[in-house]
Amino acid sequence: MSTHNAPPVVYPLGRSRFQACLLLGLWLAGLVLVLLWLGLSRQLDGRMAAALAAVVGAGVAAYRSWKNTPSGQLAWDGEVWRWESPSYQTGIAEQQLSVIVDLQHRLLLRLENQAHASVWFWAERSTMPERWLDLRRALFSPRKASRAAPSHDMMHTEPLSAAAVSQDLYPDLLPVDATHLKP
Repeated sequence: MSTHNAPPVVYPLGRSRFQACLLLGLWLAGLVLVLLWLGLSRQLDGRMAAALAAVVGAGVAAYRSWKNTPSGQLAWDGEVWRWESPSYQTGIAEQQLSVIVDLQHRLLLRLENQAHASVWFWAERSTMPERWLDLRRALFSPRKASRAAPSHDMMHTEPLSAAAVSQDLYPDLLPVDATHLKP
């Protein structure tokens, strides 16, 4: 069976509405817990103030992280992934792409360059529905070896299986004079 790489695809990535809703939901859950704790204790002490400051700080950090999400496009040329954006040297370095979470209409992707710097993205079907299945094919299809990959020698990692031939079953396969063979 011949393995073919998925055809080329370009898919836009950037700020995700799903990511914003997820971050907002987690932040609101933390805020509600701190407010419930404050309501049950009925006094604001140092621990309560620190928890409230931590929740507010986490909300600010989450918003800034979401706001500063890089935007660009992910390009599969049939052999390697490339990240293309105005703020990055377009398509020069090969990227390693990993699917972390697959929710069918959303994917959490980790893009890692050759210097091992990672960027995380949520890819959403609603961004470009007409190319969504092409992106999924490129992400999940088996890869054939790259043209530049060194060829491996033909040695098998497992020993080849051997079969013994019995003269009783196949008398014409063994020499007529088999007296030199010991049973």
